[in-house]
Amino acid sequence: MSTLRVGLRCDAGPWRGVGHLVRCLALAEEFRARGADVTVFGTVERLDWAIAELAARGIPLLPGPDSAADLVEAARRHDLDVLVLDSYDLDPAGAGALRAAGVYTLAIIDGDSRGQVADLYLDQNFGAELSAGAGVGVGAELPGRLLAGSGYALLRDTVIGFRPPVAPPATTVGRPRVLAFFGGTDAVGAAPVLTRVLVATGHPMDLTVIVGRPEIEAEVEDVTPGRGQIIRPVPPTTALPALITEADLVVSAAGTSTWELCCLGAPSALVCVVDNQRESYSRVVRHGLAAGLGELPELTAGGVAGRAARATAARTLHGLLSSPQRRATLAARAWSTVDGQGRARVVDAVFDAVRTAAVTS
Repeated sequence: MSTLRVGLRCDAGPWRGVGHLVRCLALAEEFRARGADVTVFGTVERLDWAIAELAARGIPLLPGPDSAADLVEAARRHDLDVLVLDSYDLDPAGAGALRAAGVYTLAIIDGDSRGQVADLYLDQNFGAELSAGAGVGVGAELPGRLLAGSGYALLRDTVIGFRPPVAPPATTVGRPRVLAFFGGTDAVGAAPVLTRVLVATGHPMDLTVIVGRPEIEAEVEDVTPGRGQIIRPVPPTTALPALITEADLVVSAAGTSTWELCCLGAPSALVCVVDNQRESYSRVVRHGLAAGLGELPELTAGGVAGRAARATAARTLHGLLSSPQRRATLAARAWSTVDGQGRARVVDAVFDAVRTAAVTS
């Protein structure tokens, strides 16, 4: 088979976040490792570090077509064999149009297929395989094959390279190192809210907060630490996997970074920051892969309800900060759930399908 030409369609920006780009980047690394020619199509706004990540890997970034007709035209112009679609905003008709044009199409979804008619679907969320196997939910209504569950989690080289050989053991520390981050841009402004909740625990800590935007940094800097507490805001960094493995506790959003935390065996407490994280958040917390801190709107609410939600989250965090064994239990369950080989399984499925199509055509 000649060199496979693969396109990945996704966008990233301060308000979109970077989750779609990050998981496409993981796929791009795997395709390139198999000898494929890879191009990313999309808009990356105000994220110099993300553009640098693509450039460092020699992956071209070209403008992203949106309509079905434009997707087909781009696939033909660049002679693509495969096009990966990872967006909530694209015209859902694009997948079917690409298939009709002879382009193998992989749609990355988070529960909702949006009516896309693709050759292959990927839902990497924990437990997605359970509803699909039961013949209900997204898996029951898709015309193409579905790869479902965290066994298909898409992780970058920089994450896989930091995966420890065994789950981290319980370690007693007087002042735990805490890392808080909420996506590449913190589009919903969660960092200041959770920084205040962490401070409210009253527990000593060395807290590093990733601040995705200047206005977020300003709010975090306004938070006054308590006794024995240090707050250190830092900008987005490519050293995030190292920071995760060095932390005694990670506080994060329940998005695509959840699978990175699991793979690295990080003891984590998660916040559901947007609606489409709710189901995955509930499953992860219910199965003990991470502690749950609730939903961001609850934590930002005024009145008695808001105070109660913040107090509950602070108690959960205090329990984790004061219990090495509780942190180790979370870390072990998380580490055993995501092995870092998900992207290889996805690319195997694509290559197998393309080879089969070539033989039968």
